[in-house]
Amino acid sequence: MARASRMSVLKRKRESEKAEKSARKREMRAFEKEGGVKKEPHSGEATQDDLEAYGMVQPDEDEEEESEA
Repeated sequence: MARASRMSVLKRKRESEKAEKSARKREMRAFEKEGGVKKEPHSGEATQDDLEAYGMVQPDEDEEEESEA
């Protein structure tokens, strides 16, 4: 009997979390419509800075020399 009670509590918790998440999304959309911060469309392609941050590409020497000058 306790198991059924616990399951219903977990179900209510999931439902409330889902409702809160959708409310946050609605608020963000409303904020963006009012002229707030817009999301940049993501191209799915890594930039040079991204690759350098992950250590996959070494920074260009030309850029280092320019930053030192």
